Amino acid sequence: MVGRIGNTASNTPGCLIGFSEILKWMADLCSMIKAIRLYTGADGDSHFEEGMIAQLDEDAVVSIHFKETQPHGVLDWHTAPEAQYVLTLSGTLEFTMRDGSTFILNTGDVLLALDTTGTAHKWRMLGDAPWKRAYVVLKNPVPGLFTPSR
Repeated sequence: MVGRIGNTASNTPGCLIGFSEILKWMADLCSMIKAIRLYTGADGDSHFEEGMIAQLDEDAVVSIHFKETQPHGVLDWHTAPEAQYVLTLSGTLEFTMRDGSTFILNTGDVLLALDTTGTAHKWRMLGDAPWKRAYVVLKNPVPGLFTPSR
């Protein structure tokens, strides 16, 4: 089956491409999602890096739960209680590592929290919106869930 991509309302020819090719292109485009990975390094400290996460099979998930923190909340030094994705539904936060490095987490961002040991991280909310989020707890995080941008 063939579909037409382009302006079909005028004499401008569109690009003829098969639907299976469109679906493959969309799958490739959507197969990786931008995320930040929070992890414990060999030095025992929490670190972060930007990259992409692969889509998960639903059998890789133990549970999902939701939480809301009112504006201006803070949480001092802590590790992730378990390996999990944190999906930010609303709010903006600044995360800080022990070495002083920081990153900002915004609405729509995905955090892969794997720093279940070590010196931990802390966060503080920015702005006046509550932090609404979903925690997706992972069964057994495997290498390959995350690909660094570098």
